[in-house]
Amino acid sequence: MQINFTVGVDFTGSNGDPRQPQSLHYINPYQPNQYQQAIQAVGAVCQDYDTDKLFPALGFGAKLADGQVSHEFAMNFNPQNPYCAGIHGILEAYQNCIIKVQLWGPTNAAPIIYHVARFADAAQREEQAKGAHAYFVLLLLTDGVLTDFDETRKAIVYASGLPMSIIIVGVGSADFSEMNVLDGDDGILKDPTGRPIQRDIVQFVPFRDFQRASAVELARHVLAEVPHQVTHYYKMRGLAPRPAAQQQAPPM
Repeated sequence: MQINFTVGVDFTGSNGDPRQPQSLHYINPYQPNQYQQAIQAVGAVCQDYDTDKLFPALGFGAKLADGQVSHEFAMNFNPQNPYCAGIHGILEAYQNCIIKVQLWGPTNAAPIIYHVARFADAAQREEQAKGAHAYFVLLLLTDGVLTDFDETRKAIVYASGLPMSIIIVGVGSADFSEMNVLDGDDGILKDPTGRPIQRDIVQFVPFRDFQRASAVELARHVLAEVPHQVTHYYKMRGLAPRPAAQQQAPPM
C-alpha cells in the first residue's frame, strides 16, 4: 500500500516576524526551528512508505506576492506541481517560502484538510478495482488556536470516512486545549450539526512535550495511532490487504 504524505504549514502572523530570533519561523543556520524539526522527524518515517518520495507541501495563513491572503498555497509557489523531492525538498521549499510571504491570518486549517481529502476521495473511488492501494497522511503544523474551528471539525468528520489520517503538531507555547477536542481521545468528535466522526483519524501532539526528546521519540508518539487508523479504515470498507509483490528468484 502506498502512503501519500502531505505537509501543511501555518504562516500566520502569531508566529512572529521571521527575521527576529523570537519568531517560531526564524531560520537559524545552527539550530532548526520547531517547524523544521517536526517535518524532519515525522517525514523521515513516512517517506519510507511512499515509493516516489514526492510530497506536496502546502502553506496557509499568508499574504502572497500578489497581495492575496491564502489558506491553501503551494510552498514552492507552483500550484500545478506542489510536490517536493524528499523531506530535504520540503525543508528547502519552506526556507525559500518564509522569506517570500508575509505572515498574516486568520488560522484556517479546513481548506488544506479538504485539499488532501479530495485525493483520498478519488483513491476511495478506485478501491473496488485496486483494493487497499492508497492512504493519505496529512501533517499539519500550527502555532495556535484555529479560527475556523467549527469548519475544521466538519472537515475532519468528512475525512473520517476516507483513507486519510491527520497529524497535528502544535508549535510554540500557546494554549492547545481546543486541539485535544479534535484528537477525540476524550470523547467522540462531532461536526457542528452533531454528525459524529466515523473513526478516529486525528493525533494531536504539542511539540514542546518533546523538545528535549529525540526525533525518534517524537516520530514514534506522533505516528503511534496511524497503523491502527489504517487497518480500521480498511476493515470498515471490507477490504483485505493486497498480496505482497512476488519477488523474482535470482537467476541460477
